[in-house]
Amino acid sequence: MGYFWRQWLTSLGETQFWLLHLVDFGLVLIFTYAVLMVIGERRTLWMVRGFITLMLATAISSWLRLELLSFVLNKLVIGSAVAMAVILQSEFRRFLEQLGKGEFIQLFQPATLPAPKPDSVIDEIVDAVKELSQNRTGALLILETTGPIDERDFSVPGVKLNAEVSKELLQTIFQTTTLLHDGAVWIRMSRIIAAGVILPLSERTASRQLGTRHRAAMGITDRVENCLCVVVSEETGSISLAERGSLNRPLTSSKLKELLEAKFSQTQTRDPVAPDLRSLGRQISSQASALVSRVLRLPDRASQKKK
Repeated sequence: MGYFWRQWLTSLGETQFWLLHLVDFGLVLIFTYAVLMVIGERRTLWMVRGFITLMLATAISSWLRLELLSFVLNKLVIGSAVAMAVILQSEFRRFLEQLGKGEFIQLFQPATLPAPKPDSVIDEIVDAVKELSQNRTGALLILETTGPIDERDFSVPGVKLNAEVSKELLQTIFQTTTLLHDGAVWIRMSRIIAAGVILPLSERTASRQLGTRHRAAMGITDRVENCLCVVVSEETGSISLAERGSLNRPLTSSKLKELLEAKFSQTQTRDPVAPDLRSLGRQISSQASALVSRVLRLPDRASQKKK
């Protein structure tokens, strides 16, 4: 009788041990999922994935008792955590604010995006670009597409304006007698956020015919995915549109309007870095059922329907 009692206690202790590890693993997954939902850009996701990979490598090296490797990886994880806390200040601030307000459900919901750009704003931009092109006045406009741009992606954030987009205001800004004509105009939806923005130059080899404005447009669109750049050459008056580091040139004003309308008429729902809980549950359940059926060699539903 005592033997069976000891065996039962031993099995109970092992069960509790594995349950605690499963709970610990589940809590880490939930926390990681919440952090991924807070992240706004796909570009930042790779940084978080690299950090998670480092953490997994540290855990495996500790489990295998590789002391030196575990020590080095542990220091890398600590340094990476400090660096990410500095780089992802806005994301961590939003996470802590929602956590402090008790908005736990909002942590698992993707960030909402602004509505598409109205046609009237595109008309104002195209009309201004057309006038600037005819007068051979150099111009550089950066347009947000699927989400806000972080100021840290700019070399100099420029002067805040927060004004409505209008043809007259854009033409005035890029006149050579104004102080803000040398930089870019930053447009979000129907608002001009700032002017005189200095953008990072592209490191790609480009034609000698391309000036600083074209290289700046290629540089920012290569660095930030959720934006477009409209460029007006000061020498030739030609119009260009930059996207993902590439230039589409030369363009007519009608072609520019067509491209902008096609871009902003697309659905403005951003591909989230993590799926919502329902779709995540469906994916896990479907993959689990497929794995079980494969292990047990059970026919799936498709084959049953065919039969």
